[in-house]
Amino acid sequence: MPVLFIFFGLRFMFFSNDHEPIHVHVVKGKGAVKENAKFSILPEIRLIENNGLQANELKLAEAIIEENAEIIVEKWNEYFNK
Repeated sequence: MPVLFIFFGLRFMFFSNDHEPIHVHVVKGKGAVKENAKFSILPEIRLIENNGLQANELKLAEAIIEENAEIIVEKWNEYFNK
């Protein structure tokens, strides 16, 4: 599970067996109980799934993803040899 970065207690990552289209998982918490969400990156940044993150956390996550979209795509392509 490559962790791209951690901001304000939110971990931005993708899973080693992930699939296209390019997306990022946002996880809050540790242990068995984790709130998480999944955002697509391309062709546009949008929320795909939410499992327990609050509206303000989703808004923060989306802003962080928008600011770092190029890095996320670069890391995805690097990790998955694209």
